[in-house]
Amino acid sequence: MGSKTAFVSIVGRANVGKSSLLNKMVGEKIAAVSNKPQTTRTKITGIVTKGETQYIFIDTPGMHKAKTKLSEHMVDNINEAVKDVETAILVTDCTKPIGDNEIKLINSFKSTGRKVILAVNKIDLLEDKSALIEILDKYSKLYDFEEIIPISVLENDGIDLIFKAIDKNAQEEPHYFPDDALTDQPEKVLISEIIREKALINLSDEIPHGIAVAVEDVSERDNRNNETVLDISAVIYCERESHKGIIIGKKGSMLQKIGKDARVELESFFQIKVNLQCWVKVKEGWRNREGIIRNFGLTNK
Repeated sequence: MGSKTAFVSIVGRANVGKSSLLNKMVGEKIAAVSNKPQTTRTKITGIVTKGETQYIFIDTPGMHKAKTKLSEHMVDNINEAVKDVETAILVTDCTKPIGDNEIKLINSFKSTGRKVILAVNKIDLLEDKSALIEILDKYSKLYDFEEIIPISVLENDGIDLIFKAIDKNAQEEPHYFPDDALTDQPEKVLISEIIREKALINLSDEIPHGIAVAVEDVSERDNRNNETVLDISAVIYCERESHKGIIIGKKGSMLQKIGKDARVELESFFQIKVNLQCWVKVKEGWRNREGIIRNFGLTNK
């Protein structure tokens, strides 16, 4: 048989586990994960090749009501990602009631007749497993889903069933990426996402939404022990001078913690010694400044 390709968008509201699902399916961490809303800001492509089939997953920001120019682009990214794909995966959280954002996404599916797999995540958190039947029944009445699959990304439960459901819609066509590819994200984007993730995890709730990371330089060199070192220079941008002080921390302690956590993961990902230098700069109100958003690569273009 010939090669097959399946383009799949992963959608849902914030914090349901979309990026965690992408990472689990790809088998490597290519998308930032934290418990902060809107961790994912742009479309992130994950690539998996199994036998004759190449799966191209497009992770998207959590559906939300746009309040800034940046969040308008994030919502645009969701809408763009659902176009021109064979299948969408709607990820939901079984511990939360069906919300307006799920209804909004389902209504968009109805307008296009999109083939949708419903992945009901976090079943490991359900104390009363019998409650799952009622949850699945409620969703089944909202849309004619291709499949409804209870999953636990944390426990790797049900992931194989998602692949089987996608297979039904795979198209006979050549693979678009090398079979060993994991993502089409540029190296600098992967690095900036790892740094931003560590900032999200370490900082208080009011700071992360106003953070962006720009990687200014990446270069290799040999140190005095003839070890190859990856030198990375990055800037963490925030919106207020007061936020800059919080990100740096007392005597630089917070910035050092963010940098150390990022360096450890970067060394694991690239399998090379990393020298990471981070600075913090202020760009007032950048989330509402179109030019800066574009420069950060956060538009849907």
